[in-house]
Amino acid sequence: MPESRLMLLDTASLYFRAFYGMPSTLTTPAGQPNNAVRGLLDFIARLITDYSPTHLACCWDNDWRPAWRVELLPSYKTHRVADPAASADDGHKPAPGAGGAPAAEAAPAELGVQVPWIEAVLAALGLAVVGADHHEADDVIGSLATQVSVPVDVVTGDRDLFQLVTDRIRVLYTARGMSNLQIVTPDWIREKYAIESTQYADFATLRGDTSDGIPGVAGIGEKTAATLLGTFGDLTTLQAAAESGGTGLTKGQRTKMLAGADYLTVGPRVVQVVRDLPVPDLAELVLPATPADPERFGVLTRELGLGTSADRILTALARAPRDEA
Repeated sequence: MPESRLMLLDTASLYFRAFYGMPSTLTTPAGQPNNAVRGLLDFIARLITDYSPTHLACCWDNDWRPAWRVELLPSYKTHRVADPAASADDGHKPAPGAGGAPAAEAAPAELGVQVPWIEAVLAALGLAVVGADHHEADDVIGSLATQVSVPVDVVTGDRDLFQLVTDRIRVLYTARGMSNLQIVTPDWIREKYAIESTQYADFATLRGDTSDGIPGVAGIGEKTAATLLGTFGDLTTLQAAAESGGTGLTKGQRTKMLAGADYLTVGPRVVQVVRDLPVPDLAELVLPATPADPERFGVLTRELGLGTSADRILTALARAPRDEA
């Protein structure tokens, strides 16, 4: 029996990548775009084939911009909010969350219409879709990854999830494309950033991330953040040194840390992924060998024009290692 291995997909990250990476000429028999659906299925098939998980969860953004994070840091993902009026004018809603809950993240209408199809196809296949109200997929991933004891592969284009990396949990980072995944391990983080993986959340808090509206501490970039964490170990100890006037900080560094004190009261809580959400047991995430609802999957394959993408995912599932843990 093969060793159990859990794969966690940052699903929205993957279907956005599929939408922008697959030809827009891919359409259903009715002429609607289907590139995100087909691309996502191709990605999943390739990941199963190449990395041999026995268990898999498609982690979902029930709330891609949770109110509690915005309350802590109003700039959080502000620039990615869709214009509700524009969405209404073009006759399409923004991409919905699991269960049909509307999201407000800016997305092309051609992608938004495909998200319910993605949900339907994943359900017909029997691939677990896991979300949590008031939380992002990152939080679901963090909770699943840390609450199981088996090896975990996290597939994402989001650097924030590097904070989860351990000897048991690695990230398959998609920034360079699905054909050139970077396998992020503690050694990789050490070589890339000169920090330990356990320091990554503090590092990201100090550095900031403009793509998520996280400002960081003004004047402290990656190299300085790594140097400071190398000296002080963690953000709490670093802040205490700045406030007490202790050694190890230059005058400029202390000034910057003190100027960022208000941000540092909320930044860590925004950056850190949640790890204690109620999540399914590992047994509920076993990869199916065949579709859970083959008739429904057949109908969707025809109606959505899934073609060879349907063939690839069925082949990958049939050949995947079986483990009933």
